[in-house]
Parts: sequence; C-alpha cells; structure tokens
Amino acid sequence: MYLTLLQELKQAVAKHIREKYSIDVSIVLEKPPKLELGEAASPLCFELAKRLKRAPRQIAQEVASTLAPVPGIARIEVAGAGYLNAFFDRGAFWKSLASGTGSPAALKHEKVIVEHTSINPNKAAHIGHVRNAVLGDTIARILRNAGERVQVQNYIDNTGVQVADVVIGFQHMEKKSVAEVRELAARPGFDYLCWNLYAQVTQFYEQDKAQAAALRAATLKAIEEGHGEPAEMGAVVADAIVGFHLRTMARLDISYDLLARESEILHLKFWDAAFAKLKEQGVIHFATTGKMAGCWIMPAENDASKPAESAVKEDEENIQDKIIVRSNGIVTYVGKDIAYQLWKFGLLGKDFHYKRWLDAPQNETVWTTTTDADDPAAPHFGEPAARVYNVIDTRQSYLQEVVAQGLRGLGHAQAATNSIHFSYEIVALTPRCARELGYELTGDDAKKSYIEVSGRKGLGVKADDLITKLEEAALREVDIRQADLPEFEQMTQPERTATAHTIAVGGLRFFLLKFTRNTIIAFDFEDALSFEGETGPYCQYAIVRARGIRRKSAETSVGPASIPMEIAAKFLNGSEGSDFWELLVQAGMLDHAADAAISAQEPAFVAKYAFQLAQSFNTFYHKHHILSEPDAEKRAFLLGLTEVVEYQLVRALSLLGIAAADKM
Repeated sequence: MYLTLLQELKQAVAKHIREKYSIDVSIVLEKPPKLELGEAASPLCFELAKRLKRAPRQIAQEVASTLAPVPGIARIEVAGAGYLNAFFDRGAFWKSLASGTGSPAALKHEKVIVEHTSINPNKAAHIGHVRNAVLGDTIARILRNAGERVQVQNYIDNTGVQVADVVIGFQHMEKKSVAEVRELAARPGFDYLCWNLYAQVTQFYEQDKAQAAALRAATLKAIEEGHGEPAEMGAVVADAIVGFHLRTMARLDISYDLLARESEILHLKFWDAAFAKLKEQGVIHFATTGKMAGCWIMPAENDASKPAESAVKEDEENIQDKIIVRSNGIVTYVGKDIAYQLWKFGLLGKDFHYKRWLDAPQNETVWTTTTDADDPAAPHFGEPAARVYNVIDTRQSYLQEVVAQGLRGLGHAQAATNSIHFSYEIVALTPRCARELGYELTGDDAKKSYIEVSGRKGLGVKADDLITKLEEAALREVDIRQADLPEFEQMTQPERTATAHTIAVGGLRFFLLKFTRNTIIAFDFEDALSFEGETGPYCQYAIVRARGIRRKSAETSVGPASIPMEIAAKFLNGSEGSDFWELLVQAGMLDHAADAAISAQEPAFVAKYAFQLAQSFNTFYHKHHILSEPDAEKRAFLLGLTEVVEYQLVRALSLLGIAAADKM
C-alpha cells in the first residue's frame, strides 16, 4: 500500500512538472524522519531551482498549490528551504489495508529463473547448503509476490568429481558392486553413509597422490561419457542422494520446478554446441605452451581500469578457473556452466527432454531433464529467461565472472548483465553450538567468534540433524509453556509436535535471512530459537498474540473488528492518533520492504520489516487493553488495527517461507 501510494504520487508530480515547466525529471521520494513531517518528502524543487534559476521554496509553493488532487494523498506542504512533504489520507489508507485484499501484482510476461541449492549429489546436505536454499527460495517468493513469473531450478552436478570420489570409495575402498550400492541407496541414511565415505576418500587419496589423480581422472571420464560400471554406480549414487536432498529441503518448505542435470548437458550435446560457438567466436583458444598447454582456455578480458601488474597477478591466481577444457579432454565446471547459462537465456539453439522425477517428496511434482523421450505433460522449461539469479556462494565469484565473460564474448552482453550472481558468505558455528553438536574444541577454538566447518573433512552440521535438533529444542519449550496453562487450553501432542516444527523452521529460516547475504553467519541454537529479540519465534509469537485477541473477541462477543473508514480516521487523527497511525503505516510498508529487497537483492530487508512490525505491535499490545476497552467504537478500532498487523505480519513471514502458528 505504501509503495503504491508513492508510485502514484511520483507519476502525478512528474506529469505536473512536465506540463507546467516542460521538464522531465526523476522524482525522488524519501520517508521523513518524523511522521509529523508527513509520510513522503521530495527534494525535487532543489533540482528544479538549478534549471529554472529560481528559489527552491518559491517553486515548491507553486507546485504544492497547483498540483491536482492525488487519490490517497490528503495534502502537500512545503517544508524548510523547499522540500515537498506529502501527507497520506489516513482514513483511505486504513480502508485499503483493513480490507485485507490489496491489488495483487500484475503477472509479468517475461520469465525469471532462480537457480538455487545445487548441491553436489554425493553426500548429505549441510548447513551451508541450507543457507543457499533458504536464500534462493526466499528471493523466488519475493519475486513472485511482485508479479514475476519465476521458475526455480536446481542444478544437479551428477557427473562431477565429487560423485566420482564416492564411486571410488565404494569400488576401491569398500569393494562394493553396483548391485550392493543400489541396495544401500534404497535404505534410510544412505546420504549419511556417503558423507562419511567422502571424508575417508580424501584420506585415501593422501596415501598415493599420483595414483589417486589417475584413478580420479579415469573414473570421472567414465561417468561423463556414461560408460561402464563407474557410470552406472555414479547414477545410482547421484539419483539416490538427490532424493535425500529434496526431502531435506521439503522439511523447510522448499521445492523446485526443474532439476537440470549435468549429464544431459553432456549427452544431449549442449556442451558441444557451446564449445563450437566459443571456438568460432574466438572466445577461447588452445594453449600450446606453458602451464596450460593442451587446454582450451579463456583469456582475461582487457580492463583498462586495472594496472597491468594487477591484471597479471589476478590471471596467475585464477589460472585454473580460466581452463574450459583440460588437456585430457574433460570439460571443467565453468565450461558446462556456460552452456547451461546459454540455454537459460535461449541462446544455445537446443533444449532438454523432460520427465517427472519419480523420487519427489510427498505431494510435490518435480521435473527433471532426461535423454529419454519428452513427457508431453512437461511445462515449457526451454522458454528463454529475461533474468537469471544464480545463488552460489561468494567463493565462486570469479567463476561466475568467467561465465559472464563467455556470454559477452559471444555477443550476448545483455544476457551477461542479466546473469545475477546472488552470492552469500559461509555459515559457521558459534563455539557453544559446536560443543552442543559434540565437537571437541581446543582452547584457541573456544575463544574464536566462530568455528568453520568442512564437508570434505567430514566436519560440519548435517541439515537433517540441525532441523531435528531444532525441533526437539522447540518442543521442549512448547511443553514448558503448555504446562503453565489449564488442561483444557493445552495442545494435544500432535499439535505440539506440529507447532515445534513450525517454530524450528521459522527460527532457522529467519536466522539465516536476517543477516545481509555477504555476512559470515555464526549459527547458534539458543539464539535462533529465542522468543526474545530479532528471531523468527519472536515474530511468530506476535501473530499468536494477535490471533489470541481475535479468538477471545469472538468467544466473548466483545464486538466486530471492522469499522467504517470515517470512524477509523477519527481515531487515527485523534489525541492518540500518532501511535496508531505509526503502527498502521508500518504495517502498510510491506510492499516497500519487498521492493527494496528486490532492488538491493537483500531478503534481509523483509526480515527486518517483520521484526520491527512485531516489535511495534508488542508495544501496542502492552499499552492498550484491547478486549477490556470500555468504548465500543475504540475497541472495534483496536481490534481492526490488530487484524491489519496480523495480516501483514503473516504475509511478511510467508515471503520468508515461515508459517504462522495459532498457539505457542
């Protein structure tokens, strides 16, 4: 609502300035520091003063007095040396928010792809993967809320070196056959088994590095080409692990439209098509001398802004990242990613075949790429995207730039610009959290602000373990709170379990989202599940309070919550109006927060909005005795304001992928 009014005001002022002064100018609107100064302010007249050679305040007075009425705006005042301050029509603002409908964002024509999660399918997911998935799922939700036609993709590197490592572990360390691995893969805990095996393979390689390199190269080549027992075993491992990953993420209400598998990029000749284009356009060349002899490489782009010595140093540091095809013919990750990115934008001239993924979580339909015949019911995944968000951690920044360089080299500068690297930093553990998970810390580790984890070394927090531990802790808190209630008000055990799950997911998602993307997070169980402070449970509990008021109102027939706009305006403009109005405006700023999250690519803005609204509502809750208010009109108004806040807070948490509980 707030954003809608700002947009309408901008359009009206811009039109007025164009007609009155024959000037096209960008209208900037800011939120004043105090509501006494209005709900929006513009320094527009200072810019006009430069062009018209007149005093800004004089122009401001002229604009304010001649601007035609704008729906939803009560008045325009001149402030200071020439600011234009807009004051909203409080009754109209109330009516729009209290109706609980709002105008849904118009569905946009262009497609947007959000690729996230993209875990190597060789072991259980860990907490770092969860941050990726939560960020990707949340930005997809926020984009959809804005009317974007979003398609969520999960890239499955099922022919990569990590899968090869697990295959080597099973074949050469465990001496398992394909049939034996298939039997293991059908059992619960296979992803955990692979987690441990992957760490052991790392140690196995250290015994004979030369032999390990040869074994790895041979296994990887067989998997990429789809030949022999290593390829068959690799498919069993990867497909099974993907199923585990999907079920893990489903616990966090995260789902996908398409699993884009690397095997099809190779077997459907996507890479061959991209390789030909890159060679034809001279984007890559064959190295005949030096460290990269025999490799196809992508030279660094000329950058006049960088000193020559800096460019040389950067080139040396990232030498491996510039290799597109190794001397043994194996395509690197970045090479296959260029092909995939070209397909996303419809620039490759090829498309996948599609079928349903049979091992999808319950009640979910997930599609996957395939070399088999197309399922005629498959959506048109090959439709070109206008923008692509690649959710990949910040350590992959250079690789993502190489992909963009490849697009630019092929003449697709706009696609390169619209390839958005939605980067994020690592998730570590607080020392307290590490100890709770059973890690032994040295004296120096215990003094650190966070403890880094490593999946390759087997040191890390498995996502399922994390979620389960959070659910158990949340259930203990729910049981404690329920014990203080009369028996007839207590939840049943299934209700407590469901509530604990809602709290656990809310605590985890909010904790991962409240920090800006490029902040290193030190995860802590106690902090995430706290009912106080900037946490998911704190926001959820504000909704529980609001619903409790509404429930008791219905039970006691205290009075209806809906009231006419005129009555609402009376209280919003009355002696206590400032407090009420401030809460109402804050509730109405969700669209503004969501828009800022898209513009700045920071879901944390929506998390901040939710927390601040919950804070303000709790202050309102303690200050006003809603159900015992003797004035019937005022009581109805207070109930209505409570419902508005509840509705907006539920919407905000929904954008964050967090459900609201009825009781806690």
